[in-house]
Amino acid sequence: MVDILEERSLNFTPSFFFAFGLFNYLRSMNKVVSNAEEAIKDINDGAVIMLGGFGLCGIPENCITALVKKGSKELTCISNNAGVDDFGIGLMLQTKQVKKMISSYVGENAEFERQLLSGELEVELIPQGTLATRCMAAGYGMPAIYTPAGVGTEVAIGKETRDFNGKTYLMEYAFDADFAIVKAWKGDTHGNLIFKESARNFNPLMAMAGKITIAEVEELLPAGSLDPNQIHTAGIYVHRIFQGSNYEKRIEQRTVRQKS
Repeated sequence: MVDILEERSLNFTPSFFFAFGLFNYLRSMNKVVSNAEEAIKDINDGAVIMLGGFGLCGIPENCITALVKKGSKELTCISNNAGVDDFGIGLMLQTKQVKKMISSYVGENAEFERQLLSGELEVELIPQGTLATRCMAAGYGMPAIYTPAGVGTEVAIGKETRDFNGKTYLMEYAFDADFAIVKAWKGDTHGNLIFKESARNFNPLMAMAGKITIAEVEELLPAGSLDPNQIHTAGIYVHRIFQGSNYEKRIEQRTVRQKS
């Protein structure tokens, strides 16, 4: 067997290895999956997941619906907010899939409040800037950051502090998320993403920060279709991408001017 392999290996020219390597590289560049169910199929019980968006703007609606259907439990969710009672992460709270919520704003969700007060849900409330910077640190490969936000408050209890130039800072660890799930306006088959307006809050930072990043997009285009100058997240950060559908794009509090 060894002699046969050695004999055959003589036919493997440098051009063969180049072509083989290029084929595998190009195959890995196509990150398209068919739908949300396939994208989140390995998010199992106990996973730590980031969910992008700001309020109800730019949230990964399709993946959240798929997670509710899959029924994964004991999840730790990192998100700017916890959705509302019947939309966004609120759907996962209703089905008791979330063990811990790490957020900066949770004021629009009555079920969240009920679970918090009853002790059913662990909650870590952190300043919004700290949330964003801990995402950024994870994406940059930084183990921790120092921030003045929270010094002298309950946020600082049990945390290391350090003085720089006469000012006290808290040390905050970078997030360690198994998955980051984001929603973009446009994307291509290589995973490059463009976010629209307020959806740029948290989505680009979280896209860099997950061990596995899943992107759902409103419009999925062939590689090379996007203007490189408009891309917010490079495809190197994205592992799976699919074109979503049936987006509701709700508004939390609709306020309009009264007619005179």
